[in-house]
Amino acid sequence: QVQLVESGGGSVQAGGSLRLSCAASGYTFSLICMGWFRQAPGKEREGVAVIHNDGSTYYADSVKGRFTISKDNAKNTLYLQMNSLKPEDTSMYYCAAPAPGGRAWYGCFFGYWGQGTQVTVSS
Repeated sequence: QVQLVESGGGSVQAGGSLRLSCAASGYTFSLICMGWFRQAPGKEREGVAVIHNDGSTYYADSVKGRFTISKDNAKNTLYLQMNSLKPEDTSMYYCAAPAPGGRAWYGCFFGYWGQGTQVTVSS
């Protein structure tokens, strides 16, 4: 059974940093792509970053140069380092893992989701 558990969210001032973590189980972690999505109230869920099993990474234009996705295969953990945070980054952030027929984004089909962790950035 796939389980994704996020942590690391919180409240910061603009310009600050946070690191999100996602502990994953139920997968051979090194063989899969993983991603981060976010959803603000009243808005659709949007992709933030994805990392493939070969280590290649892709980012939404809005976070390029500020966010970094990485994973530790030995710990089955996905990370999102967020720097230079802006108020518009305020959202619930979700860890995502692939499933057949899932939502396609940058070559990965996301069908499993964590419970989310809230990030709030104040100006």
